[in-house]
Amino acid sequence: MLRGNLSTRPFYNERALHLALALATGLAVGFTAFNAGRILALSNERTGVATQAAEAEAEARQLREAAARTRSTLDPRQIDAVSASAREANAIIDRRLFSWTELLNYFETTLPPDVRLTSIRPRIEASGATIVVTVVARRVEEVDAFMTALEATGAFANVLSREERATEEGDLVAALEAAYRPSLAAAAADAAPAGTLAGREGGDKDGDRDGDRDGDRDGREERPR
Repeated sequence: MLRGNLSTRPFYNERALHLALALATGLAVGFTAFNAGRILALSNERTGVATQAAEAEAEARQLREAAARTRSTLDPRQIDAVSASAREANAIIDRRLFSWTELLNYFETTLPPDVRLTSIRPRIEASGATIVVTVVARRVEEVDAFMTALEATGAFANVLSREERATEEGDLVAALEAAYRPSLAAAAADAAPAGTLAGREGGDKDGDRDGDRDGDRDGREERPR
């Protein structure tokens, strides 16, 4: 029996090779199609963004032109006049909202017995009210006590003595200036604990009762026999 190979060329299994080539070609075609789709989508998106940017720029240009036309039609003197009128109206409103009763109540509760008020001048500004008062006292300590009492209310801040002079009678005349913020004092009073206020009211009532009893005792002692 002959066992030799009589073929003129060797035999190879080409089916697996062809299958691998077909698979690689399919993957290449798929990636190419995907990339082409992404490029097309990005191109369309870029075109849309460019269109929106152009529209926004055109709208901004129109608004700038409209603003320029509006400014050209306005008279600066009219603008200044309207601004001055608005400031005057705001000042009138602030003066109407100013409570003289509340201010005088603060002075009544803080003024020492030997200090007299001779003038009160409020100055209402955009940042708030400033109170300028002139007081007459016998000693500097009495003026200092009045200033300390004003700041203790919480409605006055930065209480300063702007001018001091002595009279021929020996009295001291002082011009005091302070920032007046009654809303801050009201907010602090609202935030105070209810127990503290109740205790304070109870102490005041007890003091009033003690004073009444002392007065009755003094009256009985001074009554002629």
